[in-house]
Amino acid sequence: MNVIRPEKAESETEVEGAVSEVEAGIRDFVRNDIAYLRRPPALNGAEPALDVNADAAVTNVNSLIQRVAGNSLAEIENLISELESLRDVLHAEGQRVQREISGYAQLSQAAMKSTRMIADNVAQWKRAADGLRNGG
Repeated sequence: MNVIRPEKAESETEVEGAVSEVEAGIRDFVRNDIAYLRRPPALNGAEPALDVNADAAVTNVNSLIQRVAGNSLAEIENLISELESLRDVLHAEGQRVQREISGYAQLSQAAMKSTRMIADNVAQWKRAADGLRNGG
């Protein structure tokens, strides 16, 4: 998993350039839209046709937004897949740690039983030795 990427600076520059293009496109669109609204209505009462420049500005803004959004979405999808793989690794490690802890608990119980048996045997031997010294 590679969270820090060396090409990050280039990507940020591209995004900044695309963002400035989007902003410029939006400014052009707003200017054209305001100019459209300021035009006097047609004399015959028909709706005035949209300006060709306004249509081009809308198309340009839409394409710029799609480019910027496409880059962002691709990056988000990459991050999601990396996080999912990290989740899988952490889940597997959690299960491994649980198995290790269970094994250590069983080993600890076996060690305690063995120590108890040894202590009991030593106590019996001590009593037998004390009985031989006192009685024998």
